[in-house]
Amino acid sequence: MADSSMDIVSKVDRQEVDNALNQAVKEIQTRYDFKNVGASIAWSGEKIVMIANSEERVLAILDVFQTKLIKRGISLKAFDTDDKEPKLSGKEYRLEGVLKEGLAGENAKKITKIIREEGPKGVKTQITGDEVRATSKSRDDLQAVQSLLKGADLDFAVQFTNYR
Repeated sequence: MADSSMDIVSKVDRQEVDNALNQAVKEIQTRYDFKNVGASIAWSGEKIVMIANSEERVLAILDVFQTKLIKRGISLKAFDTDDKEPKLSGKEYRLEGVLKEGLAGENAKKITKIIREEGPKGVKTQITGDEVRATSKSRDDLQAVQSLLKGADLDFAVQFTNYR
């Protein structure tokens, strides 16, 4: 019987992020506490830029956007703000965030180490580019690996694809 396999990746559905951003824009336009504060959130190339006239309003915009991401099933580990504090730019405060995608070499090694040390013995891992492929004779072992990684305290989002 052939081995079962799955890919462990860190990817974000851009359409869902776009939908969450559009929902956040609509809420910001209609909420009373965002009236006359110059509040906005929008794409700027690969970054998401939040702008308002006070630090508290920018952090409130960030909170609205993060709430929309959660409702759309996107992990907050995939969205990273460069600075935790908004920066003053002229008369407005700005906060920029980026989407983290792909498993960097260090993160892929961390996943393989967790599987090797704590996972079922029959699971083999292989790092290819920005993903990790796990293979095993038993599908139950792969499901055990999935639950192990979901329960692990990782500082990046993981998804499971190509489950065969």
